[in-house]
Amino acid sequence: MFGLSPFELMAVLVVAVLLFGAKLPEVAGSLGRQYRDFRRGLNEIQDQFRQAQQEVTKAFDAPAKTLNKSLADLDPNTPKEREPAVPKFTPPPPSHDEES
Repeated sequence: MFGLSPFELMAVLVVAVLLFGAKLPEVAGSLGRQYRDFRRGLNEIQDQFRQAQQEVTKAFDAPAKTLNKSLADLDPNTPKEREPAVPKFTPPPPSHDEES
């Protein structure tokens, strides 16, 4: 746990008992609440960043889709289905080289 060996963990617990004594449950509860509040705040900040990222993505994607659609509507030669980006392979014609 936390990269501590069992001996190191016991040493930390002994030091905690010596420092806080009877107030150890109160101190542990207080630390737990502070950690929980910290995690909630961190999650809220992450959610705000995700929401901002989605808004920016939507703001940039919507005009691009509209532009692509309007450009395709203007060009009568634009195929409705996209063609593959790579041309199809056609084998070379057989050679009729005769050995002499």
